[in-house]
Amino acid sequence: MKILVSGSLAYDRIMDFSGKFKDHILVDKIHTLNVCFTVGGITEKFGGTAGNIAYSLALLNEKPLILATAGKDFTNYQKWLDRHGLSLSGIRIIPEEFTAGAYITTDKSDNQITSFNPGAMGHSSEYHFSEINPADTLAIISPGNLEDMLAYSRKNKKLKIPYIFDPGQSIPALDKNQLLEMIEGSAVFISNDYELEMVRTATGLDSNKILQYTEIIITTLGEKGSIVSFQDRNVEIPPARPHCVSDPTGAGDAFRSGLIKGMVMGKDIIESARMGSTCASFAVENYGTQEHCFTEDQFWIRHKKYFDA
Repeated sequence: MKILVSGSLAYDRIMDFSGKFKDHILVDKIHTLNVCFTVGGITEKFGGTAGNIAYSLALLNEKPLILATAGKDFTNYQKWLDRHGLSLSGIRIIPEEFTAGAYITTDKSDNQITSFNPGAMGHSSEYHFSEINPADTLAIISPGNLEDMLAYSRKNKKLKIPYIFDPGQSIPALDKNQLLEMIEGSAVFISNDYELEMVRTATGLDSNKILQYTEIIITTLGEKGSIVSFQDRNVEIPPARPHCVSDPTGAGDAFRSGLIKGMVMGKDIIESARMGSTCASFAVENYGTQEHCFTEDQFWIRHKKYFDA
């Protein structure tokens, strides 16, 4: 089955400051803030929602098509995707822009200052679906270019391609009508509990009313697992326990990868969500969103440990 993953590609550039931000900020001069923090080097990680989801799917022996944009500095990321057998044919290069980038500085107290440059993400990826067989395709629309999110939800509905809608970080930029349009007709609406509350607030609808627009709501709860909601019941999905927790960032994207793998295997949505839980457990064991690695055998061994009846 063909998997379409639309969203973002980004570099996460991470810097550590050996002091504390508060010791370098004069509170009585906060209105004219002008500070400089000398950091101890920079670490570049590959990220972005589409890249993260596609990466874990590749570990699960799937070859999704990434629908996203990248910029003139994409070479290193391109080599990384090539190494994992991921096609570049759905990625549009914007030569006058940089690939989207987050610049994150963390101090000794784990406070963070982040700057984000959308760069190429400000452009549509302009995928045309001409080589897609709708009957053999599953899509996920994850946070990225807003024009793409709207266009691809409409295209999926027109072609009758089942899709997962995952608005995530894009929720504040979407109005009520846009959110409801993209939720309506989706096979699954997925978010974490905070994002779900944001959608409820923006639309004025509770979960029962949202379920009139989508077949299923999946709400991830971090270390507490997740909930799969139908019109007539909620099913709690426990977490699969990682060996250690190094960084929860990226666990949500890994969950989506496991969920998608289950769906393309023909598993029911409960078992697919359990597979999402297993995949997420590997992601949190490493610092970064594409730093975890596992074989299919390792995946299934852990999955059976937690979810075999």
